[in-house]
Amino acid sequence: MSPHPTPGGPHPGGPSLKDAWDGLATAAGRQDPYPFYEAIRAHGELAWLKPGRLVVVGYDECDRALRDGRLHVQDAAGYDASVPGWREHSSLRAFTSSMLYSNPPDHTRLRAVAGFAFTPPRIRELRSVVEDMTDRLLERMAELGADGSPVDVIAEFASRLPVAVISAMLGFPEEDQVWFRDMASTVAVSTDGFGDPAALERADRAMDEMTGYFTELVARRRRDPRDDLVTLLTETHDGDPRRLGHDELMGTLMVLLTAGFETTSFLIGHGAMLAMEQPGFAERLRTEPDFAPRYVEEILRFEPPVHVTSRWAAADTELLGTPVPAGTRLTLIMAAANRDARRFADPARFDPDRTGNRPLSFGAGGHFCLGAPLARLEAAIALPRLFARFPGLAATEPPVYRDRWVVRGLDTFPVAVAA
Repeated sequence: MSPHPTPGGPHPGGPSLKDAWDGLATAAGRQDPYPFYEAIRAHGELAWLKPGRLVVVGYDECDRALRDGRLHVQDAAGYDASVPGWREHSSLRAFTSSMLYSNPPDHTRLRAVAGFAFTPPRIRELRSVVEDMTDRLLERMAELGADGSPVDVIAEFASRLPVAVISAMLGFPEEDQVWFRDMASTVAVSTDGFGDPAALERADRAMDEMTGYFTELVARRRRDPRDDLVTLLTETHDGDPRRLGHDELMGTLMVLLTAGFETTSFLIGHGAMLAMEQPGFAERLRTEPDFAPRYVEEILRFEPPVHVTSRWAAADTELLGTPVPAGTRLTLIMAAANRDARRFADPARFDPDRTGNRPLSFGAGGHFCLGAPLARLEAAIALPRLFARFPGLAATEPPVYRDRWVVRGLDTFPVAVAA
């Protein structure tokens, strides 16, 4: 078998592989990518878009790729080789200074620096914080919607809760949280790459503003240390810059903020939407204490916040028998893997009672998401409380998705809370 098979041509009864792939960049593809994933799958669970470029949609294939140490994330050196001019964008520079876009040994070092904040005992300690913040936000929603006015469940609840929790961990002032949410959402667009130059320019401006804020906050914590993550990271940097450099400190703060709230916001928003579409699930969230964790896990499988990640082959390897030569670029579509019929029965059906449910939504291997336990905790607390507080919660308009693909979620979702 040639290591670079001929890219997929027309498929009987369906689009060519190239057409299916290109469809993901269209407005229709960003709003509902799943038909395009299945069109790609028709050409194989892994398929060569062109020599040196592999797209992977199968569960076992994605799982293996995420765990293969010879498949690296795109780090600064990788960007230098493949994307000339990327260093002109401050939003990209910040992310490449973090664990998100680094490989061992740097990734191992940076993950260890931040990992202590996400151990199981520390996550358990946050339960009361999440419960309190959830209840406060629900009371705010009740006040906003008391006269029958629609309330945006995304802006007022799904995004406010995770940004409040991560801000409390980091030590960001409460009065800055809405500003953080808006800035971080703008910056996060850079993870979609270079497809929208205007959006990338806005991301750079937001990153510059946030870097200035972080720099000032770090200086304040040096003068006035607190029991928070910013203080601990600052002390780590000051104690040994080889363990955490200045750019790495800024990048770590940015990743903890963006990864700590946006994906969780989308998780909660999807959970609210799905329960309103199928009211029986809302009733079970209200009445069955053990239902929420299963419900959250099925949201992660069915409507994951993160749809895709990438790798490149630092050395020759193989994926379940398919040779992957060094230098190959791989696009791993985890949202498609989560609907692989070989792994999940009736994958297009939302079923919180399915057994053996292990979606790839938080990744796998060395880059498995540090914040996964916190995201699960927040959603499992927030959703039952939301539907208990508002038993008649109902949509007043259809939800609207953000115009993005890599990290996908709801932008607005007006609801009535006083029914």
